[in-house]
Amino acid sequence: MKKEITGSATLLNGLIAEGTKTIFGYPGGAIMPIYDALYDYQDRIEHILVRHEQGGIHAAQGYARSSGEVGVVFATSGPGATNLVTGLADAMIDSTPLVCITGQVYAHLLGTDAFQETDVINITTPVTKWNYQITDAAEINTVLAKAFYIAKSGRPGPVLIDITKNAQLQLIEEQSYKTCEHIRSYRPKPIVRQTDIEAAAKLINGAKKPFILFGQGVLLGKAEQEFKVLVEKSGIPAAWTLLGLSALPTNHPLNVGMLGMHGNYGPNVLTNECDVMIAIGMRFDDRVTGRLDKYAKQAKIIHLDIDPAEIDKNVKTTVGIWGDCKETIPLLTNLLDKKEHVEWVQKFKSYQAEEEKQVIQSELHPSTEKMTMGEVIHQLNQLTKGDAILVTDVGQHQMVTCRYAQFNQSRSNITSGGLGTMGFALPAAIGAKFGAQHRPVVAVIGDGGFQMTIQELGTIMQSNVDVKIIILNNEFLGMVRQWQQLFHDKRYSFVDIASPDFVMVAKGYGIAGSRISERKDLVSSLETMLNHQGAYLLEVMVGKENNVFPMVPQGCSVSEIRLS
Repeated sequence: MKKEITGSATLLNGLIAEGTKTIFGYPGGAIMPIYDALYDYQDRIEHILVRHEQGGIHAAQGYARSSGEVGVVFATSGPGATNLVTGLADAMIDSTPLVCITGQVYAHLLGTDAFQETDVINITTPVTKWNYQITDAAEINTVLAKAFYIAKSGRPGPVLIDITKNAQLQLIEEQSYKTCEHIRSYRPKPIVRQTDIEAAAKLINGAKKPFILFGQGVLLGKAEQEFKVLVEKSGIPAAWTLLGLSALPTNHPLNVGMLGMHGNYGPNVLTNECDVMIAIGMRFDDRVTGRLDKYAKQAKIIHLDIDPAEIDKNVKTTVGIWGDCKETIPLLTNLLDKKEHVEWVQKFKSYQAEEEKQVIQSELHPSTEKMTMGEVIHQLNQLTKGDAILVTDVGQHQMVTCRYAQFNQSRSNITSGGLGTMGFALPAAIGAKFGAQHRPVVAVIGDGGFQMTIQELGTIMQSNVDVKIIILNNEFLGMVRQWQQLFHDKRYSFVDIASPDFVMVAKGYGIAGSRISERKDLVSSLETMLNHQGAYLLEVMVGKENNVFPMVPQGCSVSEIRLS
């Protein structure tokens, strides 16, 4: 006779079988049986107690983004589950693989407005790739295996499993766990059509001014090496989206910079000059395209993506290649002529030189009394040599960091892209460190976003997480203030934000730190932070009304980008 175990133990055995090493979570009444079972699994699986469920799911995102594995988070019913929603929406739009486990009230109480009962399935349906409610422990293994398969296959995303308390407590016969490798009617890896590859290659080989746009799909497909070979054989200049950053080393001679609203001058202007555009693993987000009716109208568009919904969604393609870029990129590369587009690449360099003169020099080597965000990132680059993982929050510091950070390795840039979630960076940095323990992790955060999840300093304290935190404090909600200055006649409406003594707050959590406001202290303070054993918080006071340029004003074409 087989041994009987609880649904909770069944779940934990399944997580271990899926290779889960770390769980982020917060206990509560409806998930208490799972936490009770977890007591006996502490030597087999690591649980990190966060201070808020939103912090838990952002930490799981950071873990997934730095490791390339599925992030796992636990939360209880009611407010515990609803506190996950922002992170679910963030993970959904940024294609981050997560498995979220929520506790739920007893099955017989469903629909009675029981204590801490919410309809988590209907609440989370729009922000999950798949969700499911388990009321019988016999379903746990099958549903969990399906959840992991859906989360990480095809275009990744978050999955949520809601488990009623009776199912957690129920005794069932112990079963062997089988991973899922197929679901009827779900095709995560499409069949590549060779005719599309051939049509795309013909267009590229005949192009005079081809241009590659690459996004996070290259990272998610683990196709960084294949992509590098494509770029180098074709000789085509390549620019990245916010989430594509680090898929190609920043200093690669054909890496021409960042696309979009606060991207580099050349990639934006020359979008409307290229004759063939090759988009790989990106979704033509509005922050990249600006006005669609003025976007690359002269170009033939080739779009490689694993999600058929993205092809022709925003920009009409000439050739759409549906498939996993790990497979499609080499097939395309094999048919390309080896070329060097010397004059075309030089045009990007000319625009870069203009941007250097008008924007970059004054940002990285300012003559102003107050420090700039750009010079802080520049000095950080000098010290980390491009090998650190940088986790950014949302705002001016995010754009500056992504513009000026140097990366030698992939999965080095972790930020909230599509949703733009303030408060993301601190918990995401915690998760990123657990996902890549051998690499230095630096969170770069604004004074506004830091206060949204400041309580996660408690997680750092209790779990002894070695993350470095840089707060770039301009005493404003900087990005909103920039828009109010430029487009609302400098009517600063509720963007002047007061902050506590961040260094003293960190000290209260047993975290070392310092605050600087003078340029002469910058390099030595960064060195102290990076060399410190354990977590460290460095607050840097920067200019209050500095703006991030270049900038494509909302409602404008990308070629109308402003340098000042």
